[in-house]
Amino acid sequence: MKRMLNDRARALLKALVERYIEDGQPVGSRALSKLSGLELSAATIRNVMADLEEMGFIASPHTSAGRVPTPRGYRFFVDSLMTIKPLGADTLNQLEHQLHPAETPRLVSAASQLLAELTAFAGIVRTPKRRSTGFRHVEFLRLSEKRILLILVTLEGDVQNRVIFTEQSYGTGQLSQAAQYLNEHFTGHDFEGIRNALTRELQNLSQDIQALMKTAMEVGSSALKSRDDYVLSGEGRLIGHQDVSGNITQLRRLFDVFEQKTGLLQLLDMSERADGVQIFIGGESGLVPLDEFSVVTAPYEVDGQVVGTLGVVGPTRMAYERVIPIVDVTAKLLSSALSQH
Repeated sequence: MKRMLNDRARALLKALVERYIEDGQPVGSRALSKLSGLELSAATIRNVMADLEEMGFIASPHTSAGRVPTPRGYRFFVDSLMTIKPLGADTLNQLEHQLHPAETPRLVSAASQLLAELTAFAGIVRTPKRRSTGFRHVEFLRLSEKRILLILVTLEGDVQNRVIFTEQSYGTGQLSQAAQYLNEHFTGHDFEGIRNALTRELQNLSQDIQALMKTAMEVGSSALKSRDDYVLSGEGRLIGHQDVSGNITQLRRLFDVFEQKTGLLQLLDMSERADGVQIFIGGESGLVPLDEFSVVTAPYEVDGQVVGTLGVVGPTRMAYERVIPIVDVTAKLLSSALSQH
């Protein structure tokens, strides 16, 4: 695609995209002549604009003589023309101040909120994969005759609660005995290993307790493996954005995507396998309701291992040169804080 545009066309497209991102108004040939710094006649600029439109990089709104970038135009701009702006000292200090070593849930929430605040779009952080499937402590709490609350404290300090439905009733003494046995013998162990060991070592316990602990290990293993969630902040900011505030149908479809989660989770998982910042413009995301939106993502790590993805969801008319470093630096600082905790 780069060979399709000569230097003159590239300069004009760059100037057009930058001006449109700045003020959201269609850009005419007269404005382009001043912005590009090229000594070209109005007729020449109009010819180049016509060529860019024919190639699908810009489009003509019905109500204006100016042009606006298309998703293809944004993509070429991001890949070939954009100049990344380094973060200012104030922004960097704000990120470093908020993303210092702390509990994982607090860090994930802070990262999501910072992304939203610094970009004025929606900030999203995929909850991290767990580095282990073991536990630090376990408790059983009797809820009713055949319902028990399993309380797990993970090795990372997170607390997971799951309800276990049993075929028989367990007394408080039995629940205490089962929890004590697990805490004394298996704290810090992997759940799969615990389940295998229980098969061999439970001969001295009653069959009732054996059944309870096996069920607890299955539920606990599933709880620590599950990660089908993300933290979303600032989605309300999109309602007031001039590019989408007048399109209620578009906003409703976007909020449906946020609520249903599945599509965005797949996109974030795909980004997790990529190297560095990824930019999905309009339909590139594969999520039909996001045709008018872009998603900028970056993976984050714990001790050198990728455990999740974070990013920003906003209109295609976003200041990519500023959003990209915000996402990139946030991912790096979150990685550092999680690794130090």
